[in-house]
Amino acid sequence: MLKLKIERPSRYPIHIGYGLEIPRADGPKALLYDSAVEPLALDLAEQLEIPVRLGLRGGEEAKTLEVYGQTLSWLAKPALPRDTLLYVVGGGTLTDLGGFLAASYLRGIQFINIPTTTLAIVDASVGGKTGINLPEGKNLAGAFYAPEGVYAELEALQTLPLQIFKEGLVEAFKHGIIAGDEQLLEVENLSVSDSLEPYLARAIAVKVGVVETDPTEKGERRKLNLGHTLGHALEAATDHKLSHGAAVAYGLLFAALLGRAQGGEDLVPTVQKLLAWLSPAPLPGLEWDDLLAFMARDKKKLGTSLNWVVPMGMGDLSIHPIPEDTLRRCYSEFLAFEL
Repeated sequence: MLKLKIERPSRYPIHIGYGLEIPRADGPKALLYDSAVEPLALDLAEQLEIPVRLGLRGGEEAKTLEVYGQTLSWLAKPALPRDTLLYVVGGGTLTDLGGFLAASYLRGIQFINIPTTTLAIVDASVGGKTGINLPEGKNLAGAFYAPEGVYAELEALQTLPLQIFKEGLVEAFKHGIIAGDEQLLEVENLSVSDSLEPYLARAIAVKVGVVETDPTEKGERRKLNLGHTLGHALEAATDHKLSHGAAVAYGLLFAALLGRAQGGEDLVPTVQKLLAWLSPAPLPGLEWDDLLAFMARDKKKLGTSLNWVVPMGMGDLSIHPIPEDTLRRCYSEFLAFEL
């Protein structure tokens, strides 16, 4: 087991390993879990004596206003009080939803994240970003709200389909570009059977460092959105038929094209190598104008300007608006790539 911690804006532990000891609450408890890991979740519920339980199917369909309302009512019907501890077991969509549920029920209850996918472990469960989607776009409602702890039980990764395992590592690869850490780019030989703690901890440490510098995304933390402006638009425009991991991988390719077009280091071959390993679903046939409405709602937008996170080199990111003609030219290049 490896242990990290985050200090700002709230201090909490991050444990990664097998057979982790999950803190037991003395007061009222509830468990929200992904039905894909129901045996693990129900075993935990028995161990920790959690009587109030709700299983949901993971995926973006869990992050809707309708499901959010249902989960609020689930906590309210048994009149769970403000000192309730909510345990959230599942992938990134469940930790996003569960965190927002905890932030808003009775104006805030405590929660613990137990991420069960590579995506949730290296990204979604850490940093205090919580939220749900709106019909108009991804993650448009949410709150910055920190868990009491993150306990990444790696035994759960054994249940992951290979493609889901790989797609989660796209975020770790992204952290490698942000930090200029070449080791995080070496994803090709990783597998569920490996001892993954050192790699996952290395990826998490990058996010922890960025979050501590800028907890509420006023500046530095926007770097973590590398690849996400186009990626989120692709997700939303396809009604989430394109997965988050695949969409971000495509978004990283587009960001690399933007960096090259602006005189930066050519990271396009680096991202192409990632895409070749990932072998994602084919890029949907969307024109630039099909994506504009979704990008107009991007959270990095200030006033009328959309800021792009552009890699000018390993560990060298720039955040700024880009002329429309450059965006369109790079998107034409992007559509021409064959994986």
